[in-house]
Amino acid sequence: MNHSLESTLEFIQSCETPWSRDTSPPWGIHDVDPPPYNRLYGPVHGRGPVSGVLFHQHRLLAQWGEPHKADLTFSVAKTYLALLAGLAFDQGLLKDVHTPVVQQCPGIGFEGDRLSRITWHHLLQQTSEWEGTCLSIPEQVDRYRWLPYQTGQAEGTKGDSRPLGEPGSRFEYNDVRINQLSLALLHLFKRPLPEVFEEFIRQPLGCSDTFQWVGYEQGWSQVNGQRMMSVPGGSHWGGGVSISAMDQARIGLMLMGQGHYKGQQILSQQWLHMMQQACEVAPYYGYLIWLNRDGALFKDAPRSSWFAIGAGSSITWVDPELELVCIMRWIDAAKTNDCIARVMQSLKT
Repeated sequence: MNHSLESTLEFIQSCETPWSRDTSPPWGIHDVDPPPYNRLYGPVHGRGPVSGVLFHQHRLLAQWGEPHKADLTFSVAKTYLALLAGLAFDQGLLKDVHTPVVQQCPGIGFEGDRLSRITWHHLLQQTSEWEGTCLSIPEQVDRYRWLPYQTGQAEGTKGDSRPLGEPGSRFEYNDVRINQLSLALLHLFKRPLPEVFEEFIRQPLGCSDTFQWVGYEQGWSQVNGQRMMSVPGGSHWGGGVSISAMDQARIGLMLMGQGHYKGQQILSQQWLHMMQQACEVAPYYGYLIWLNRDGALFKDAPRSSWFAIGAGSSITWVDPELELVCIMRWIDAAKTNDCIARVMQSLKT
């Protein structure tokens, strides 16, 4: 390992999140929600140390911390929902992303004049403006939500009511609407999503570390006459995906390869291309991934880079042009760009 890379890893490990390691405060993001929704509905577990994996040009350059520990990954699970939507697309279950969701998933909350115009495309770009309650939580708790990765600034206070617009008119990062997408995908596959993810993504990639995708106590749903758990697309209120950094890196290598991994096409190139198209009203966002086209997201990352980002902070950094996959877990979100800058510097030496 070169000296520059060694100092980079030391720097990343010095950027540990302020979150506790045992889920005692400060920990998580549910506590900023308006009551009574500022609580956990699904199980959580303590975290490991700052951990990660770095691949460059298909070579494992470095691993640090506990790369095989299954840790909660928060909103990286959203990107995994986009991969499941890609499987549905490739398998012919989802023929056109511009189809209104209600046509394929009636009776789960897409009825009505405005809601019936919401398409899969809107849900995947977080521009649906869906209105309702999913898994007993109303989407209003995430209205006016604003992340530091967005440009501009919030126009109101999180959880306040606001008039909802036409589907596609506004980007709003909203976990309840994501959970509604997850419910729709469950009805599309008619199989528990963790099973589908395991069979068609994790197993072909050779992922072997412990993995779980857990729901809320109120997540049981009737699908095709069977009782199935509808899992959340994150750990905002607990539950969600626990996965190792090494297995995340394998998923990242597949994404870097435009869906191709070690002789297998896991997802179609067409879907990977669709995922990376910039949202018209939020050019820093694709299909449940963050884009860096103008450098607004992370100024020291290449413009060809894109990211899956979870609270805590969990980063999956993919750059097909650089042939780079970097997983960083439990770093201070405010120092993400500094960590990226150090990785870029070490690759040049």
